[in-house]
Amino acid sequence: MPGARSPFDYAILRVVPRVERGERVNAGVVLHARRRGFLAARTGLDEAGVRALDLDVDVEAVRAHLRAIERIAAGDPAAGPIAALDRSERFGWLVAPSSTIIQPSRVHTGLCDDPQATLDHLFDALVA
Repeated sequence: MPGARSPFDYAILRVVPRVERGERVNAGVVLHARRRGFLAARTGLDEAGVRALDLDVDVEAVRAHLRAIERIAAGDPAAGPIAALDRSERFGWLVAPSSTIIQPSRVHTGLCDDPQATLDHLFDALVA
């Protein structure tokens, strides 16, 4: 389907060190383009931004969770049973509302020619 625009869904991954305060730092994007057979996550942690919200946050644990999200999106067998689900189910699991330290935004939609380039653009615009 080169050249044809396809629908995609994405969510922003946010680090919320103190859930009760609701303050957050964008830390990644998960993008799913079902018709293109594409699901990927790209993450990056602004350690200073997170520490500004909570000096006691375990940054290494947050990084490990963000890496796990990338591996689950990629379907890495070593990432556990969720990574073995099909792409749509993995996306649904990754963007399900949660009250943990890493929370997805609501799901947004769009059209794209190249899902990887779109993921990179969204990451640069919303996280980097």
